Amino acid sequence: MNPERRDRLRDAAIGVLADVGGRGLTHRAVDTAAEVPPGTTKNYFPTRDALLRAVAERCLEQYRETAARLAATGPGPSDRDGLAAMLRALLANVAGPGRPRLLAYLELQAEAARKPWLSAILDPIATSDFAGFELAQRAAGLPATPQRAAVVTLALHAAIPHLLANGPRTLTAAGLDDLDGFVRGLLQVVYPEDPT
Repeated sequence: MNPERRDRLRDAAIGVLADVGGRGLTHRAVDTAAEVPPGTTKNYFPTRDALLRAVAERCLEQYRETAARLAATGPGPSDRDGLAAMLRALLANVAGPGRPRLLAYLELQAEAARKPWLSAILDPIATSDFAGFELAQRAAGLPATPQRAAVVTLALHAAIPHLLANGPRTLTAAGLDDLDGFVRGLLQVVYPEDPT
């Protein structure tokens, strides 16, 4: 099988998930999105589960590519301000270029609630986030513990669906209409600068 066409199909499937959700993920929809002859997707991924597996694996690959690019930029933030800037940029990416991948990822997570084999493919993404964000908090000189780092990571993960849905009142209520303020407030709650 042609690896370039395989990746094109997997990328198109991510786009379909992002555009129309899990119910709209069909072989025909992926063929149309990838602009390939009818039946091509079914030749590569004969069942819907095979297609879901392929999309989950592609999301994991993209996550690892993004993590590698971030790691190549340097050792990470060296102080609280640098960490806040990094976290703000990651959240801003949710509503920007990362939107299709994250929408697809959330659709896959919903499917994974009923398909343990799919959960096993996606699990390294969140696991890596917990480890990576803990390292970033330590690099920034914060008194990170696994529990504190997990609180920050979980708060960031919880923000993602709200940023994707983009409900203005919800964003305001959560403080997500000001990403810099949200991140700095989160860090202040978990790592108070002035303990008194």
